[in-house]
Amino acid sequence: MKYQKNNQFDVPYDRRLSGTSVFVKDGGVEQALRKLKKKVQESGKLQKVQDKTEYIKPTTLRKRKAAQARKRWLKQLALEKLPEKKY
Repeated sequence: MKYQKNNQFDVPYDRRLSGTSVFVKDGGVEQALRKLKKKVQESGKLQKVQDKTEYIKPTTLRKRKAAQARKRWLKQLALEKLPEKKY
């Protein structure tokens, strides 16, 4: 049986892990779950799946992007606004 170095563990070649995976150490399931959620969030896989669940018309996409841009712009303006004078 061939072995291939996978992270810090020697894993048989035919049983190596594919895709996003996390090792559970000393029964730390909660910590491993948090790491897995973070990896999935950073990779963007979940967002791709959610985007493909339903068809969104191009006009709706444009409207959403415009609304997001407006929200970012208003947030930037609010951050740049000087505080009120209290005298």
